[in-house]
Formats: sequence, structure tokens, C-alpha cells
Amino acid sequence: MTVSPQRAAAPSAKAAHILVVDDDRRIRTLLSRFLMNEGYLVSAAADAKEASARLRDIAFDLIVLDVMMPGESGTAFAARLRKSAEPLRSAPILMLTALTETADRVEGLEAGVDDYLAKPFDPRELSLRIASILRRARRTNPEEPKRFGDFVFDPERGELLRGDAPIRLTTRERDLLRMLSGGAIVSRQILAQRDPERNASERSVDVEIARLRRKIETDPNAPRYLQTVRGQGYRLLVEPLRANL
Repeated sequence: MTVSPQRAAAPSAKAAHILVVDDDRRIRTLLSRFLMNEGYLVSAAADAKEASARLRDIAFDLIVLDVMMPGESGTAFAARLRKSAEPLRSAPILMLTALTETADRVEGLEAGVDDYLAKPFDPRELSLRIASILRRARRTNPEEPKRFGDFVFDPERGELLRGDAPIRLTTRERDLLRMLSGGAIVSRQILAQRDPERNASERSVDVEIARLRRKIETDPNAPRYLQTVRGQGYRLLVEPLRANL
């Protein structure tokens, strides 16, 4: 595949976060660059071991996975993820493969892969396949309201309530909560890139986080919910609303 040299689009607050897993650095870089140009958040891993480490910290919306990798193959990795009971590892998987035999494809589907794309492929087909998978996943797994302490945040509506009382949010604060409402660690760099119309700095993200903490924390200097993860970014400690019903 080839990628145009256009400037990568800044991801929106509701952009899907995709994990690219491929042992070929060139392909990994090209895929990551193309998907960022499409407006997605993108992380990358060189093999199954590195991908497993990333999945422990981040809830990805989709995994683009190469089948032929040293160590654990993509097929074996997919099968292991599907056997896991942890919901963070239930992301749909698009497998990239140079294998054309029907038996190889069946093996992947039996392992829990959602779709296949044969190499070499057209980048536009990759984009359409990803969009289709994400639409199906979102229809079956709509974002649920999240609770933290006395607060409930609805990512779909962008509404924050404390009991029955609405909390006024700026557009930037609403976007921050949407990006953090999955409970994963989100880097300052990714948070700074969320608005394509504004060239925000990582320092400005720190200021926005401080303002948001004043609205949701009893003691903003010792935050209980909106936490700083040193060297990695920020995380909002949330739980699904239905878990409290």
C-alpha cells in the first residue's frame, strides 16, 4: 500500500482507537500514517507480546492484525484474545494476510477474526472494511453512561449529571470526558490532537484537566477520579452505570 504525504488529520473526540500489529516496521508505519490521515487514534505493536502489553492498559475499538509474525502468530493471538473473559480484549479484529488458501481463512475465522483483507490491498478498501466493522460494533455495543462517584456521564449525549443536577461543561471539557470515558490511559499528546481546528499544546491539556477537576473532584489537588498516570497520560476511573442498578 502507499500513503499520500498529506498532513495527518487530528482525531475527533469520538474517534475510534485502532491498534496496528505487524512485525514489518515499514508496513506498520504506513498503516499507522494512513489511519491517522483518516482521523483515527492509532497505536502500534511489533508482535503479539507487545500488543498484549498495550491491551492491558487501553480499550481499543479495533485491532488490525498481521497473520504472519515471529513468535505467536496472528491467528493464535486472536484465539487467545477471544478466550479471555476481559471485556477490554473483545475488540473486533481485521486480519491482514498474504495467505489465500480457504483453509487458512477458515482457521482465522474460527479463532474469532471478524474480517480478512489479503495483501497487497488498496488503502481505500482497508478504510471501507474498517468503517464497516466499526459500524457493526457500535450498533451492538453502544456507549453506555459511566459513573464515577456521584457523577454520571453520558458519552453519546455529552451530558454530565451529579444526582439529578446537570453540570455545565464547555465543549473542550465535554470532549475530554468523551475521550477518557472508556477508562483507558490517554496520552497528553493524543488529547492535545483531538481538535483539528486548534493547535493545542500538551501544556494546554494540563490546564484543561485542572479546570475539569475543579468541577468533579472534592480535592482537585488529590484527584480521586481524574488521575494522572506518570509518564503516560490521564485516566478517568469509571464504571458502567448499569453495574450500579
